[in-house]
Amino acid sequence: MNMRIASIFAICLGATPLWAESHASGDAEAGEKVFRKCKSCHMISDDEGNDIQKGGRTGPNLYGIYNRVAGSVEDYRYGDSIVAAGEAGLTWDEESFTGYVADPKGFLAEYLDTKRAKSKMSYRLRDEEDAKDVWAYLVSVGPEVTETEEAAEATE
Repeated sequence: MNMRIASIFAICLGATPLWAESHASGDAEAGEKVFRKCKSCHMISDDEGNDIQKGGRTGPNLYGIYNRVAGSVEDYRYGDSIVAAGEAGLTWDEESFTGYVADPKGFLAEYLDTKRAKSKMSYRLRDEEDAKDVWAYLVSVGPEVTETEEAAEATE
């Protein structure tokens, strides 16, 4: 019986790195290069104010975007539609991020089920692989995602 428990524990321990990275399917290194397009409007600055990527302030800080409620960065003035989407339950994961950056206005219109949705973000990152790579990069430079957060997401 003890050998069986030890075997299960070893399997789980070996699978943890795979599980921890399951929230991003892209290439973070490639995403860092693609992020250069995003830097004109967005920066990545950690909670202590250290710049990970210096950039513009037209768009919100993208640090810690994983599982963040849309339209919720403090002291940033969002458009009404993105705030409404966040209030309706939109949180950022790979699927929502790639959909949004491909067509911000279209994504919000579909999410909110209204043609009147608007987005302040005019740039479109239409290449899905580039969007996945940027997502992987943002997750890689953000705060560490705990297994508890991963498990909570998996049950939703």
